[in-house]
Amino acid sequence: MKAVIYARYSSDNQREESIEGQIRECTAFAEKNGITILRHYIDRAYSAKTDNRPEFQQMIRDSGRHLFDMVIVWKLDRFSRNRYDSARYKNLLKRNGVRVVSATEVISEGAEGIILESVLEGFAEYFSADLAEKVTRGMTENALKCKFNGGKIPLGYVIDQEQHFQIDPLIAPHVLESFRRYSEGATMKELASYLAEHGIQSASGKPLSLNSIQRMLKNRRYIGEYAFRDTVIPDGIPAIVPKDLFERVQVKLEQNKKAPARHKAEDDYLLTTKLFCGYCGAYLCGECGTARNGTVYHYYKCVSVKKKRAACHKKPVRKNWIEDIVVSETMELLNNDAAIEAIVSLLMRIQDQENVNLPLYEKELRETNIAIQNLLNAIQQGILTRSTKERLEQLEAARDDLEKKIAMEKLAKPRISEEFITFWLHRFRKLDVTQKSHRKMLIDTFINAIFLYDDKLEITFNFKEGTKTVTFAELQEAVEKETSGSDMQSVGVPE
Repeated sequence: MKAVIYARYSSDNQREESIEGQIRECTAFAEKNGITILRHYIDRAYSAKTDNRPEFQQMIRDSGRHLFDMVIVWKLDRFSRNRYDSARYKNLLKRNGVRVVSATEVISEGAEGIILESVLEGFAEYFSADLAEKVTRGMTENALKCKFNGGKIPLGYVIDQEQHFQIDPLIAPHVLESFRRYSEGATMKELASYLAEHGIQSASGKPLSLNSIQRMLKNRRYIGEYAFRDTVIPDGIPAIVPKDLFERVQVKLEQNKKAPARHKAEDDYLLTTKLFCGYCGAYLCGECGTARNGTVYHYYKCVSVKKKRAACHKKPVRKNWIEDIVVSETMELLNNDAAIEAIVSLLMRIQDQENVNLPLYEKELRETNIAIQNLLNAIQQGILTRSTKERLEQLEAARDDLEKKIAMEKLAKPRISEEFITFWLHRFRKLDVTQKSHRKMLIDTFINAIFLYDDKLEITFNFKEGTKTVTFAELQEAVEKETSGSDMQSVGVPE
């Protein structure tokens, strides 16, 4: 039997030893029953009331590859504390030939075992719901007494021995000053600088981010309001900020939220780090300028020309024009079945090169199976000696060991099939090249480098023998379809 171990704990307060204990008992159970462990799936700080657990979901997906027969858990509540999820995923595992086994709960295989397992799952769900109710009830009692209920302590407060909020005399004045400055027109960046200058940091010891400062300015605890779920108690904690100042800041925050950005976002230059000057080899970087009539132009310009570091004569080229040509050539490549086959072939070879162990193990397994079959044929013909039996046992042990290694390799790094890669590449044919995100996806995936000359364009794709040269005449023909004329001979960016 081949198995995997699933371990989990649900609270950040629990320590790593909780996982180690589960793994230790599950491993002991496996050794006692002659079960081979292939892999551990571990979810840290995830509740079993939900199935949204990354390692759990990966284990379910891996079960479909039929590499293991069993999932070992410390207790059934590690698998799930929701009866619907438990039944659903156990049924899915069962269809894949995998069953869930508890290392510490003895459950028989018969009908009574089904009843006992249902009782244990129901108890786990009840325990989880009951615990949640008790925790919520306790936290509500704390809230009614305005006590600290956990979480991050707001800047400017400390918690006393009785778990009440008290004003921090060192930091609270800076919090009040931040509110006052923002109400008078200071920006978030200016507040960040002010707080950093006075050594005010986050709980992790880092400078406060703009988002942290914004949350601070919206926190109603600074006017003394204590809130927990539906419980809201005005003046439940000491106030740091006067209510009139707090309200002025909220108005200011709302106004700034609706106001236009101070600086417009720069246009995305999709060929950055991929477009090179064919003459000096330097990057062509993005640049923009505004004409006298207010029109904004976007260009790619040789860095050597821009910084005057070399005597390069390459003229700037218009951004949209060069990007359109590159996208067009890439789509032409993807619509070529022969090119798709070449890419698929390359990716399959790369997978074989990256995993040198798997092909070796598979070859050894084939040779071992042939040797076993030869011995069995010899036995059928009446050739049976003590050496024959010993050799057969050695070969069978080697076969079991190789099958285990192959399963572990496949679990550690799944192999992508040729059919899936082909399907994935064909999906690129359906991209809408008028959308910026789709154009970026095309260029990032398939373009390695572009070298631009005055008379040609050389595109190097991300697979072997993927370089294509487009001559100036072809470029000119493509450009003439537009009304703007040739960008290859465009002048520099307007002053």
